[in-house]
Amino acid sequence: MKRAGVAFFVAVPVAATALAYFLAPADSAEPMAKPSVSAAQAAREEAKDRAEEERAEDDKVIAGLPAGLAAPAKKELAQRIVASAHQSTLDWRALYGSIEDLEDGRGYTAGIAGFCTGTHDLLALVERYTEAHPDNGLARYLPALRTVDGTDSHEGLDPGFTAAWKAEAKLPAFRRAQDEHRDRFSFDPAVRLAKLDGLGTLGQFVYYDALIFHGPDAGPEGFYGLRERALRVADTPAEGGGEKAYLDAFLDIRRTAMATEHTDTSRIDTAQRRFLNEGNLRLETPLAWAVYGDTYKVP
Repeated sequence: MKRAGVAFFVAVPVAATALAYFLAPADSAEPMAKPSVSAAQAAREEAKDRAEEERAEDDKVIAGLPAGLAAPAKKELAQRIVASAHQSTLDWRALYGSIEDLEDGRGYTAGIAGFCTGTHDLLALVERYTEAHPDNGLARYLPALRTVDGTDSHEGLDPGFTAAWKAEAKLPAFRRAQDEHRDRFSFDPAVRLAKLDGLGTLGQFVYYDALIFHGPDAGPEGFYGLRERALRVADTPAEGGGEKAYLDAFLDIRRTAMATEHTDTSRIDTAQRRFLNEGNLRLETPLAWAVYGDTYKVP
């Protein structure tokens, strides 16, 4: 949601400085006064308080809404649909130890949510896991992971990193770490924002899948950038728009972004778009969909 109020409070000291400049006599020998540290600090505190108040208001809104995709059965269904697109399986729990380079420019893709060595999320996962388990088998690769972050390089990772990942994934602690990282950085933010946008269970899944695939970037090809582009085309239900019309716009924009990367778009064309065209906004089972030409069914 847009937070114009926060930006206004942050900008107050800057505006005051500009006004003082234009009102000062041209031949004045006095140096232009700068906003005091206390004034700048007060503005930051006011902005923080405003943000916290808005978050509290959002929490109240969400608390009054149905669980949607966060309901245990729906969350399980979401992981199965994502797994069908990531690794052509419905058994998402079999993916903790998966790791391969899909040659998509993101380096190694691994684990239950497709964490990538080139998109920071895998690095963040290993860093967080290492804080709690310093002697884990992946810790020694942290310098290399920091070096390759943002690239598709394997420098410093080959030949042992893939074996180390698979070995660590056998441990319950690392499996829990993957679950928590997925929820904290993908599932929970996506579901929360979708609910605030007035979207039902299907829309919440659409956001979740997009956030996992595109990452939390605000750039034009990141999830938040795609959403901003969709908002310029259609109103969300929270803004008075139609849910199907908005999701159609979002999926159109996302599909174009994926096609630009020469990425298969069947996770949209024959899965999410199919659910939407069927009017299944609550993502009710039974479900049938296809990804990469393979058909999946959940009774």
